[in-house]
Amino acid sequence: MDKFVKNFILMSIVYLAIASILGICMIRIPSLLSLKFVHSHLMLLGWVSMMIYGVGYHILPKFAGRFLKSKTMGEMQFWLSNIGLVGMLGFYALGVYNSETEVYKNLTVVFGIIEALSIFLFFYNMIATLYAKENNT
Repeated sequence: MDKFVKNFILMSIVYLAIASILGICMIRIPSLLSLKFVHSHLMLLGWVSMMIYGVGYHILPKFAGRFLKSKTMGEMQFWLSNIGLVGMLGFYALGVYNSETEVYKNLTVVFGIIEALSIFLFFYNMIATLYAKENNT
């Protein structure tokens, strides 16, 4: 298994643990309910999507009988997706508690765009892998 695939799976589990702790804290401390966006994105983009990326990169090329189009693109996607997610959620949380400034909202959007770019890289890498021309050697 490629290292970046293991890294996706590892980070998926890390985000699941963080989101679970945050969820428990939200129940115990109602003022943290304003972080529902953070909790839901840790679960969906952190736990679920990272697991799908890792398993998808490992299994789908094998099912198609092809090599992955670009491991480098997969590694780049790993870093962009994690940077995008952590940045987006960090600046969102700062914006919740510092709503008088627009800078946190703008930075949340910037890191959201980075996250969206990482999703596009996965899309392209999978489509290019699954629909590559077959070699008739």
